Amino acid sequence: MGELSHQDWASAKAPDLAAFQAIADRVFAELPEIFREACRKAGVVSRIADFPDDETLETMEAESEFDLLGLFHGVGLPQGGAAPHTGASPNLIWLYRRPILDYWAEHDETLGDVIAHVLIHEIGHHLGFSDDDMEAIEAAAGD
Repeated sequence: MGELSHQDWASAKAPDLAAFQAIADRVFAELPEIFREACRKAGVVSRIADFPDDETLETMEAESEFDLLGLFHGVGLPQGGAAPHTGASPNLIWLYRRPILDYWAEHDETLGDVIAHVLIHEIGHHLGFSDDDMEAIEAAAGD
């Protein structure tokens, strides 16, 4: 994708929820097969919301509605989440549009890269990795 001209940016708008979901779906389709397959087997689906709900913010002890970019909600593979149980809610990866857009505006990354990072992070939680595990993996990958 090439650089956008000033004229392109002058008329550009932030993606709405539907456009954001389309970006997330495209990013997911480009992830390594191991991530996609783990999600398919466990019935993990992604959902987009502008912000986390109040209960989530309280549970996660967030100071602001902009603190969470995404969240895995469900039963991870290590806890027996390889297949959804009858009557159980699906495993969800929530992507929070406004905090992600805010993060994107503050950093030198493409929006697709930010969404990919959040998706991989939340899929990592589904696979049983802690935040510390994923930070160590990212640090090792950056070396």
